[in-house]
Amino acid sequence: VQLQASGGGLVQPGGSLRLSCAASGTSISYGVMAWYRQAPGKQREMVASITTVGSTNYADSVKGRFIISRDNVKNTMYLQMNRLKPEDSAVYSCTAAFPAGRLWGQGTQVTVSS
Repeated sequence: VQLQASGGGLVQPGGSLRLSCAASGTSISYGVMAWYRQAPGKQREMVASITTVGSTNYADSVKGRFIISRDNVKNTMYLQMNRLKPEDSAVYSCTAAFPAGRLWGQGTQVTVSS
């Protein structure tokens, strides 16, 4: 049972990236999914979350720029990141909260720089 995050990379300010979080060994249908990020020297913060019925929540710093979504058929969650800023640079991790407990995936590095 694991979550696999991918899609990070180096992008210029104003650019876009799409992160993916693929689950194996379990179905995300029953989990509340979320993306977190942690920059060097800073605390980990919640970026966006999505419930089992598709309700979303975003950190104020990414509202209007990021979109979280889920595809229960593909067993994958996404984070579309638009109009990226240097302060968005961080390691992004995905997580799923199930009734039995929380599952974390490994992080993917996002670097926004010219």
